[in-house]
Formats: sequence, structure tokens, C-alpha cells
Amino acid sequence: MRSYGQFCALARALDVIGDRWSLLIVRELMLVGPCRYTDLLNGLPGIATNLLANRLRELEAAGVIRRELAPPPVATTLFHLTPRGEELRPVIRELGRWGAPLLAQAGDGDAFRSYWISLPFELYYYDPTPERPPVTIELRMGDEPMTVETAAGRITARRGAPPHPDVVLTGPPRLVVGVLSGRLDLEEARRQGLEVAGDVAALGRVRSSNRAPAATPS
Repeated sequence: MRSYGQFCALARALDVIGDRWSLLIVRELMLVGPCRYTDLLNGLPGIATNLLANRLRELEAAGVIRRELAPPPVATTLFHLTPRGEELRPVIRELGRWGAPLLAQAGDGDAFRSYWISLPFELYYYDPTPERPPVTIELRMGDEPMTVETAAGRITARRGAPPHPDVVLTGPPRLVVGVLSGRLDLEEARRQGLEVAGDVAALGRVRSSNRAPAATPS
């Protein structure tokens, strides 16, 4: 692991987590929980196997992750975040908040895993009318469906399709996330290929606290 060799807290932190892929490994363990090596490979499209092995060794040596041998019937090595690794959650949160506007520049060919949206929904989205009955939204953006639900003002997202969604959005992640975040008009998204089935009004129950300043709810 290379070092900046500086007596600076930021530089020392980057010595540990600043290399390419390191924070994305942390992201996977935050979103999925304990992971097998193959789970991490699947969640990090584009990483070479030897590079993943190197990063895991470095993060383990730095006390960010730990490994353990799971008992049968799993009987494989699982990687976990340590308490020190869990302390990176607010770092991931603020980097995600800072990077959210850049998603508008992403292409439809960019690699994507549907469960990546779970953390943004947990951190940045809310229901502006929590006193109303809950709604359920199904998102179909690629590898697997996701369920978005409102409950007591909070928004949660989980893997899988709900049995009776109020509305279903089908299309590239750029369009689906653009509409839900308020950065893209629904009709414009439809013109670009987004498919909407069900009660469109249910989409109004999802608001982002991470919108551009001019659109931030008061």
C-alpha cells in the first residue's frame, strides 16, 4: 500500500481507502452485509480478480474488514466490515450526496446493480405526506426488480418484486432515478423510453432531500 507520507489526517485516511475500488468494496459490504469473494466480484463489475484479492488484503490489514469461515452448509470465507469499517458510513453517505448530480451525465451502458439504490433511498428520500396510507413502487431497471415502500414518512428499498405495487417504473436507471429524485420530468422520461404502469400519483409520495438547491422542499 502506497503512502502519501504526510502528517495529515486526510492523507492518512486516503492511504487506507483512497486506492481505486477500496470504497466500493466498503459500499458492497454496507449494502449486502457479509459477502463471499464471488459476491464481491459480482457487485464490482470491471474489477480484476487479483486486484480484488489485493484490496481485500490491504483493507483487512488496515482493520477495515475482517474475514471468517462460515459454518456448513455455507462453508466458505465471508468478508465483514469491522466497527472501524462501519465508521465509513457517513463518508459513503456524503460522497454519494456529492456525486448524485453527476448521475445525469451517466450513460445507459454503465454497469449497474439494482440493489445499489438501497442506500440512497435510506439516506436521501422521504415521504412528504406520511399521514397517508403507505404506497408500494416496483422498479425494473435491469438485473432484478426492487420494491420501494413508504412507511411513517420513511422510504425503504429492498430486493424483489412486491405482490401488488401501486405503480411500476421500467427503464434505464438514469430515467427511473431521475424521475424519483425530481431531476427529470415524468413526461420527458416517458419520451426517452420510461414505461409507467399503475397509479402515477403514487410517485408523489417519494421525494429526495438531495435535489438541487432550487428544488429542495422547504
